[in-house]
Amino acid sequence: MPDPGPPGLDPMPKPLRDPKPMLDRVIVEWGGHHDLWIFGYGSLIWKQEFEHAERRPAKVHGWHRALKMWSRVNRGTPANPGLVFGLLSGGSVQGMVFRIPAADGLETLGRLWLREMPTGVYDPRWLDCNTPGGKVRALAFTLSRRSPNFTGELAEARYREIFASAAGRYGTSIDYARQTFLELRRHGIHDAALARLVRMAGDDLSAAST
Repeated sequence: MPDPGPPGLDPMPKPLRDPKPMLDRVIVEWGGHHDLWIFGYGSLIWKQEFEHAERRPAKVHGWHRALKMWSRVNRGTPANPGLVFGLLSGGSVQGMVFRIPAADGLETLGRLWLREMPTGVYDPRWLDCNTPGGKVRALAFTLSRRSPNFTGELAEARYREIFASAAGRYGTSIDYARQTFLELRRHGIHDAALARLVRMAGDDLSAAST
């Protein structure tokens, strides 16, 4: 997910599509009569920027976390793009779900759209999330492989190059990946693909602070 942070002066890229109709659709689908659940798989795990009444570990089948989304402002520049996470179809993913009381749902969705959907890059979807307290249906921000922000397959050498050189207004891609890895580990969630990428950048994961 695009990394949160303090407001910056960098201009936003031109929207790929108007995000408002997608927000309107999500509001109708939710209905507002019950609590709202949000699924976090990247920076939402360690910096929500919204109040929640409950948080649970969750597993989703049919989707996986991947550091395969170009970032041209937050973690890179147009000339030297960085990377952030997207939720791609296939496999499975472990993350966290957050329960927002129904009374706060509209405000929370508005904040999420400002943070996650200013350029309309994601496809918001309702996903079935398995949690220790039972299955919940939560909103998640997924990425299409048809999106111009999808990187496709990247070679290890390309990842190393990005980790070594790309930086945006909120910092580097490797700092973003490392923070997500450490927070997942703190919650007992192991992501082998992410661990490999962080090691690729030279991190000693056994010594990394939790």
